[in-house]
Amino acid sequence: MSGLLSVFFHLLLLFKLVAPVTFRHHRYDDLVRTLYKVHNECPYITRVYSIGRSVKGRHLYVLEFSDYPGIHEPLEPEVKYVGNMHGNEVLGRELLLQLAEFLCEEFRNGNQRIVRLVEGTRVHIMPSMNPDGYEVAAAQGADISGYLVGRNNANGVDLNRNFPDLNTYVYYNEKHGGPNHHLPLPDNWKSQVEPETEAVIHWIRSFNFVLSANLHGGAVVANYPYDKSLEHRVRGVRRTANTPTPDDKLFQKLAKVYSYAHGWMHQGWNCGDYFPDGITNGASWYSLSKGMQDFNYLHTNCFEITLELSCDKFPRQEELQREWLGNREALIQFLEQVHQGIKGMVLDENYNNLAEAVISVSGINHDVTSGDHGDYFRLLLPGTYTVTATAPGFDPETVTVTVGPGEPKQVNFHLKRSIPQATPTRRVPNPGHGRRVLPKKVQPRVS
Repeated sequence: MSGLLSVFFHLLLLFKLVAPVTFRHHRYDDLVRTLYKVHNECPYITRVYSIGRSVKGRHLYVLEFSDYPGIHEPLEPEVKYVGNMHGNEVLGRELLLQLAEFLCEEFRNGNQRIVRLVEGTRVHIMPSMNPDGYEVAAAQGADISGYLVGRNNANGVDLNRNFPDLNTYVYYNEKHGGPNHHLPLPDNWKSQVEPETEAVIHWIRSFNFVLSANLHGGAVVANYPYDKSLEHRVRGVRRTANTPTPDDKLFQKLAKVYSYAHGWMHQGWNCGDYFPDGITNGASWYSLSKGMQDFNYLHTNCFEITLELSCDKFPRQEELQREWLGNREALIQFLEQVHQGIKGMVLDENYNNLAEAVISVSGINHDVTSGDHGDYFRLLLPGTYTVTATAPGFDPETVTVTVGPGEPKQVNFHLKRSIPQATPTRRVPNPGHGRRVLPKKVQPRVS
């Protein structure tokens, strides 16, 4: 009899581990079980990894989808979703768990759209960037009286106001000249950020992310950079003013893709606010300094937007299924947007990969760089562009390329090493009359 009970409890535990994601809120332990459940169901296309720990020691877990998990395949773009940055804004967390289950199930069922996505894209899903804040908010539940409870991390810091401020530098550089991409961090940046922020910074510097979305709550709108207004402060408050990036039209398109694929975001009227097409420039809504989406754009190759997905920051459990159905198509379509523009390899004359080569597009004052494998990705709208690749010690190469509305066009660059200019022969004035003086031999400079 005891043997039968043992088998029963074993099966009960197994059922608990493999039960499908239900429309309910997941505390930290439930979230971890769910991620590993998806991995166990789809072990050949998923990987669970941690990028670090929160203040209270909880792991910041990521679930990766790829046909070669853990490996960057050249010319295959990397894209990420980040949820629950504010601990009390919980819908993104639940949507990303649902998305993980959906991708696994549809891949196993042979859904060709999902198979193409997984085989051609490396997708990274972080359901919660602020697990400590979530636990505080979840202990209270969906009680509207504690609207901000759990928003910050365990040190009381708003993580979306905690990244190094690079906007100030780029706004100065736009006026006076200077780098327009991969702006350097201050020497003491680690002492200025929280453990969760530092972990994310190391993460996005370790992967050559191309596209990203940060999932929030409290409104229903797709928000694109810049978040920080260019306008000067008035009485201590930075004025609200539309502050576009050099890629403004592209960002608007990315935001509209999500908005119009969403069940109701595109209608504009939501939560008492009106946003035409369901999108907004961040700084024209309200100015936000040290935010994550601007940091992605200014420090890495990643184009990130912020998705505000629900009027209620902590929606009730019975609302989750409706929210999933309203966001499911938009979540998939946004991932597919990484496949546009141009991509290619940057190689030298011997076909060696050139990392950190700069890819410039004439007329767009924002460059990207090639990754460690020599591949680059440049999101662009349809049109004809003049594109230049440069690398130290090599002659630049410029091409003209026409981008269509479909798959990205592959444009490879083969850079030739620069030939040092020959030092001109220095002639010594003739000191004598009629006596010929041979030119002085210039010794080669040792590099």
